[in-house]
Amino acid sequence: MTAAAVHVAGVEKSFGDLRVLKGVDLEVAPGSIFALLGSNGAGKTTLVRILATLARPDAGSASVGGHDVVAAPGSVREAISLTGQFAAVDGILTGRENLRLVGRLRHVADRDAVADALLERFGLADAADRRVGTYSGGMARRLDIAMSLVGAPQIVFLDEPTTGLDPEARLEVWDAIRELAGKGITVFLTTQYLDEAEQLADRIAILHEGRIIVNGTLAELKALLPPAKVEYVEKQPTLEEVFLAVVGARHATKEES
Repeated sequence: MTAAAVHVAGVEKSFGDLRVLKGVDLEVAPGSIFALLGSNGAGKTTLVRILATLARPDAGSASVGGHDVVAAPGSVREAISLTGQFAAVDGILTGRENLRLVGRLRHVADRDAVADALLERFGLADAADRRVGTYSGGMARRLDIAMSLVGAPQIVFLDEPTTGLDPEARLEVWDAIRELAGKGITVFLTTQYLDEAEQLADRIAILHEGRIIVNGTLAELKALLPPAKVEYVEKQPTLEEVFLAVVGARHATKEES
């Protein structure tokens, strides 16, 4: 059997008298998108920080890419990339310069070629030489994710990657995440948006009050509820659907003119 990309067993973490993680267990299969759901304060970011070797667990064990996060933190860091809740890009530099800078920090040999390939891959080639301060939120987030791939990590941690983004930008980021999984990269995604997990994840876990209370595929989670009652109702479009339809129509009109 293929070893898990992420393995967590009985992980606990407290800050003073506050117990944040109370015995977390989970596994993430290689090349999959795993979504960790939870409300604010549930402990999602704390768990990600432990898996990224930025914090130590008080109890339990965790391994990432086959490396123990406590015993071999250097090996874990070589195997992963972490993107936090807010885009860690330099607004003064151009998109290309941001990627080259990360390449230099990670000792990548052909930084120019890597930057060009990632800019093309994430639809940023036309904006490569613009200052990132002029980018839209979705563009900046896509660049942030592209920067996380410099050095070819096996596993990417995305901690609430669409926080604060408008509907159009969220869809752009979703496409970028699907692109990662399509290349065989394991994606560990934390989010409080249920539709985000539903759209992206192969497997979903819910973290509540420091523990995983459910863990399974979307179909398995839906099966926990009573069978659906079939009713015929008139479906009204959501505000998000209206927004995207209007914006899309305007884009199409501009292209035609």
